[in-house]
Amino acid sequence: MLAVDSNILVYAHRRESEPYALARRTLEELAQGDRPWAIPWPCCHEFLSVVTNRKIWKEAASTPEDAWHQLRVWEASPSCHMIGETDGFMDVLEGFVNRPNITGGIVHDARIVAICMANGVETLLTRDRDFSMLPQLPTRDPLTTTM
Repeated sequence: MLAVDSNILVYAHRRESEPYALARRTLEELAQGDRPWAIPWPCCHEFLSVVTNRKIWKEAASTPEDAWHQLRVWEASPSCHMIGETDGFMDVLEGFVNRPNITGGIVHDARIVAICMANGVETLLTRDRDFSMLPQLPTRDPLTTTM
């Protein structure tokens, strides 16, 4: 199963982003395909936070309703799974956060990796290079490689 990071979601939603067309096509292929894919709940929260942020997008920020509608569209895909913490999640997360250099913003990434691993995700689609600090979950930039 593939999972999609918030940056890919943002690019697929914001038409003015440079990789909009590629990101949108990536999400459409996932949503219309038979292969299971997932969006971790922390990525949903971050997506909502970013696309509705007027400091980033000024007066062109997405409305909360539009952003929520977009998540509902992706979630409606029969092959999409919204994934979060599982039973025993503290033990999974502990294995990631109790390591050198896993501090600050990387803790958020460690949570995403732990959620993915606990839910059987094989690869995370992202443009965030910080995930290289957590190599237990392979990542792929779908905007520079083919699905």
